[in-house]
Amino acid sequence: MFRSQQRKTRVVFAFLDALFTAAAFESAYLLRQWLPLSLNFFLLADVKALLLGFSVVTFVAFGYWLNVSKRVEAGRTPVILFETFRQASASALALVVFVYLLKLDISRFFLGLFFLSAWLLLAAARVFAQHAVPAARREFGVERFVLVAGTGERALHHARTLESWHSRGVRIVGFLATTGSESTAAIQLSREYTVFPLGQLPAMLGRHVIDEVHFAVDAAELPALDEIFILCDDEGVCSRIALDFFPHVNSEIALERIGETPLLTFTATPDDAVLLLAKRAIDVVGSMLALVIFSPLLLLVGILVKLTSRGPAIFRQQRCGLNGRTFTFYKFRSMVEDAESRVHEVAHLNTKEIVMKIDNDPRTTPIGRWLRRFSVDELPQLVNVLRGDMSLVGPRPALPGEVAQYQRWQRRRLRMRPGLTCLWAVEGRDTVDFESWMRLDMEYIDNWSLSLDARILLLTIPQVLSGRAH
Repeated sequence: MFRSQQRKTRVVFAFLDALFTAAAFESAYLLRQWLPLSLNFFLLADVKALLLGFSVVTFVAFGYWLNVSKRVEAGRTPVILFETFRQASASALALVVFVYLLKLDISRFFLGLFFLSAWLLLAAARVFAQHAVPAARREFGVERFVLVAGTGERALHHARTLESWHSRGVRIVGFLATTGSESTAAIQLSREYTVFPLGQLPAMLGRHVIDEVHFAVDAAELPALDEIFILCDDEGVCSRIALDFFPHVNSEIALERIGETPLLTFTATPDDAVLLLAKRAIDVVGSMLALVIFSPLLLLVGILVKLTSRGPAIFRQQRCGLNGRTFTFYKFRSMVEDAESRVHEVAHLNTKEIVMKIDNDPRTTPIGRWLRRFSVDELPQLVNVLRGDMSLVGPRPALPGEVAQYQRWQRRRLRMRPGLTCLWAVEGRDTVDFESWMRLDMEYIDNWSLSLDARILLLTIPQVLSGRAH
């Protein structure tokens, strides 16, 4: 697994360890109180909080120290049971020593129940995750599409390593012939892969979803591929060099790693897996809360749209998402039912370059004008955020036809998950010309942080409430 993914997995394991440890502690406490034993048992609030906090910290710490996430993720059910038992045993022993040092009078039966509950609960969750995670990857398309540059033995070895991670979402798009002598039409490994000429790469980046390009070539070939690195950098495609020809590389250098192969990584977009995981968690929680809070408004607007004009309440359209993936984009219908078929009638009114923007569009319904003014028509996109198609903050999702007209440097905006709002929205959406819009998106990508997302969200609220966000 990529090292960045391993860090993300360890963060997720730590969170789940804390959650299930607290659940096991509370379950054991309630069960011990409920059982009709000769001695009553209860804990003062401050003592209970102290023991619970200590237990959570030690379970998480021992899980991290024993690197349980790495062993469990690659293991079968017996391995999961054993590794979880080691973690629970070490944590229980630490708790017993803690209780003894503080001279607390704690029921030994409760401690035993807690140990057993924690072990079984954590083990059950991890066994379930072994089956649920691959299914979730298949269901939600959490995949990484990789193009391998090179066709020699080094490239074949690297591709076999990538194939071994197929169940984890790694997909090989094909091979790129980096020299004219590499004229093989296809390469057969566990699957058959097409070999593309080097000159087709610019067109491929526009035609296929390619998340990363892995260069698995001889060191002497790298200087001749300078233009390819520049092309990937311009489009924001993550580039990695397989450094198996340099086995003594210092692991403190900014490297990625898959299996035993170190990869020198160049990326023109944010790639901190932990921060991006936090961004995704904020998206999920934020979109769920917003859907609950705005559910009465969503229902009311849906009814009004349906009653005031012919056609469905929800408008669906194909948009380009992360790295060019297409997804179904939702919003309340603000135009007449046949608006898309009438584009040619209003094309001469367009005030923007590449994108379609018409002031006082005659296809807009009366209620649609109000929905657009206060951005209410965009509320259904919270479902896109929850599904992972979009984020709360990010470049707005473009139409495939618009993306086809992008200049090379503008395509880099596709390398960040699209969002409900971004810098250009708070800068005055309708007053920003197309090139400034693109440059604001690049500024967001180059300076992205969680605090920048929070600032943009806070600035968006008054824009929406005043009707200036449109």
